[in-house]
Amino acid sequence: MDRPRGTLRTRVLHVTPECAPMTKTGGLGDVSQALPEALRAADVDALTLLPGYAAVLAHVGKAREAAKLALLGFECRLLRADPFLVLDCPALYLREGGPYQMPDGRDWDDNPLRFGALSRAAALLGGARTPLDWQPQVLHCHDWPSGLAPAYLRGEPGRAASVMTIHNVAFQGNYDARLLSRLELPPSAYSIEGVEFYGRLSFLKGGIAYADAVTTVSPTYAQEIQTPELGFGLDGLLRHRRAVLTGILNGIDTRAWDPANDARIVQRYDARSLELKAANKAALQERMGLEHDPRVPVLGVVSRFTHQKGIDLVAAAAEALAAAPAQLAVVGRGERALEEAMAALAARHPGRIAVKVAFDEDLAHLIEAGADLFLMPSRYEPCGLNQMYSQRYGTPPVARATGGLADTVADGVTGFLFVEAESQALVAAARRALAAYADAARWGAIQRAAMARDFSWPAAARRYAALYLGLATATQR
Repeated sequence: MDRPRGTLRTRVLHVTPECAPMTKTGGLGDVSQALPEALRAADVDALTLLPGYAAVLAHVGKAREAAKLALLGFECRLLRADPFLVLDCPALYLREGGPYQMPDGRDWDDNPLRFGALSRAAALLGGARTPLDWQPQVLHCHDWPSGLAPAYLRGEPGRAASVMTIHNVAFQGNYDARLLSRLELPPSAYSIEGVEFYGRLSFLKGGIAYADAVTTVSPTYAQEIQTPELGFGLDGLLRHRRAVLTGILNGIDTRAWDPANDARIVQRYDARSLELKAANKAALQERMGLEHDPRVPVLGVVSRFTHQKGIDLVAAAAEALAAAPAQLAVVGRGERALEEAMAALAARHPGRIAVKVAFDEDLAHLIEAGADLFLMPSRYEPCGLNQMYSQRYGTPPVARATGGLADTVADGVTGFLFVEAESQALVAAARRALAAYADAARWGAIQRAAMARDFSWPAAARRYAALYLGLATATQR
């Protein structure tokens, strides 16, 4: 039997398909690592349930078997290595490729079963039938792969409260409705009030419909997803559930992203030694093959090359920005057409526009430290991290006023915002920024104001802790 874990205020089980550094495809992996850590520091008893991918099993090492579980026809083991619980089911998770996709980039055909089993296990652990002697008061589900957990949980005796966090409403986990019985969901769940979504079965819709509380990753995004433009078909349900919908801004890892202690950059600095930032600019220009001219501002981009991220706007604006004059240092990868368009720009403007098609963590840090401005023209951005990194590095962002970008960038104070998702609007905002850059005193004030912003995780953890406490109290009545 597991020992009781003390008398902390609230017991919370996070359910997620990824968690850095074990497995990560984007911001969800970072959040799944950082939020539970911050909650434990805030006196919340937080564990994390993960699928047993090879990298997860290697990370937890000699985790002990806590229970055997039969889930959707699969024999699984529940392993425990605090603060992690791992669902070990080789038939579902022990394979080459990523959390969701085969090595060739196609989705696994059995993803509904892989994440249905994860959701089913979470619901079992969240109810009175749990095989552990640690039962959460709150089950916190992250994104569509855990979306069926609140639906399963409704059928569990002595159940925990549930929270569904939407990290990106565009990713919904929609599958053939004939899977309902295979996923062991009752026929009553397939309704407009449940998992049914335009004739299909939706994991995310189930989570939103059945959870006791719904959160997303910034206040502005919580409003945007209630509109037809950014709700991706779920706006009506989200408006219906707006009384329990909250936007809580993500934090960032202030240890990994700290210019005063960053081992990945050439010269460390802080708000009192901004003159040292110039060494990173020189190193960035050299590494990217840009003309070494300290007077010409460098505009940095670290991004997936996708329509959502507005990389096509950067491509359309690049020549006007280079003529400003400015230089562009771009790193990322994604859609083939956008990769080719950016590479072609670099070939036409050597020394002015430099592009590296890759995921390069070292270069990402050097761009944050060495660029003068950071471009982030996303069409939508649930929270965003790079605009917060940039401000922390004294590299004011030029960003579209959407989602978490609108919530974290103060126009003309810590960065520069534009409204329309058009290249002309991006160029106009960049020109405003470049005019400020030409005024050394104003620019220094903007940099210092940006670096003074607190984007650490404790503030978000406090809001989640308050939400958990309210839910746990209500469930106990």
